[in-house]
Amino acid sequence: MARASRQQTRQLGAVALLVAAPPPAATAIGVCLHTLEKGWARDGHLAALWQAWPRIAGAQLAPHCRPLRLSGARLVVGAAPGPWLQALQYNRPQLLGSLKAAGFAVRDLRFEQAYPVAQPPPGSETESAAWARHPSRSDVHGVTECPRCRIPAPAGEMARWGCCSLCLRQQLS
Repeated sequence: MARASRQQTRQLGAVALLVAAPPPAATAIGVCLHTLEKGWARDGHLAALWQAWPRIAGAQLAPHCRPLRLSGARLVVGAAPGPWLQALQYNRPQLLGSLKAAGFAVRDLRFEQAYPVAQPPPGSETESAAWARHPSRSDVHGVTECPRCRIPAPAGEMARWGCCSLCLRQQLS
């Protein structure tokens, strides 16, 4: 029945032809993302909680803790041990109130020690230094011929692995 409603007829002389309905108009990516975010918030997904966390936890607390798991009405929040974990426990009633005000159906909070791994920001000095010495940089290390496949490859790969990265991948698989 649903299939018949999506089809249209087109008259060609005395014959009626069934043709597929035209596809729906494309939706802008911004509209799709907005719909997805609204669905997350409505369904209580952890992704919506991650997005709203700085507003919920506050400017002082949010950088030092993060939501880890959301199962049913229980939210598990991780924080560095010591004063930040203690601050979470102290602010439990305010956090529950903020979560409720933000539309999350969280009724129980659990706190765990979590050791956040600080990632350097993109474009930082650490990332630049790592890329500068990467063996696949032909502009830094030069180009030579791979002894296995006889194809030009970065000299840094030869020095590190004894062959190009393509031959190394074949060897490892």
